[in-house]
Amino acid sequence: MKLLLFDIDGTLLSAGGAGTRSLNKAFEKVLGITDAFTNFEMAGKTDILIVKEGLKRWNIEPNTSLIAELIENYLAFLKIEINNNSKHLKPGVLEFLQLNMEKFGYPMGLLTGNLERGARIKLEPFGLNSLFPFGAFGSDHEDRNHLLPIAIDRFWSKFERKIDFHQCIVIGDTPRDVDCAKPYGARVIAVATGPYSKTDLEKTEADIVVENLSEINKLLPLLT
Repeated sequence: MKLLLFDIDGTLLSAGGAGTRSLNKAFEKVLGITDAFTNFEMAGKTDILIVKEGLKRWNIEPNTSLIAELIENYLAFLKIEINNNSKHLKPGVLEFLQLNMEKFGYPMGLLTGNLERGARIKLEPFGLNSLFPFGAFGSDHEDRNHLLPIAIDRFWSKFERKIDFHQCIVIGDTPRDVDCAKPYGARVIAVATGPYSKTDLEKTEADIVVENLSEINKLLPLLT
């Protein structure tokens, strides 16, 4: 058996810029800062880390209560901003999910820097939440490199089945997705559907690099 763990932004879907707009609106509402995240690189980072780095960018010392207020406002705006015409699933996602469900039946979860509530908000318009009944999220730890053990613990708790790191396949679109998996011995599928090109991702330790998840023939050796 294998366990498939998916990143969300850039891997499963594009939220049509909803995340960045919501963070900008949260910072404007709480701190009066307009366009706080202009030219800010977010890919692969956890939401908590993004908020902390955003504060430091504006020379504001992060503290627990301020971070909590910003996050609550971010999530409130995200519920609104996700309703946009630019959001879409990434190429090959539905085909890949269907292949797994029909041919392999491997359990699927999330391994994402999104807060859990934010992840569910982003997946809801596409009807995907039920396919990912567990996961590890940016709300569990601000350092993405700590999330894989949390995902495995959640799998054990939910399904009462043991699995080790070598049975995990992490699917993501950034070098950070690779870095959070390989030290544990997990396998990685890197997809060039986010901000990083296939050439960029081939420089990482990913086991397979594809343009998108429609390249089933290239992925089958890792799945079988």
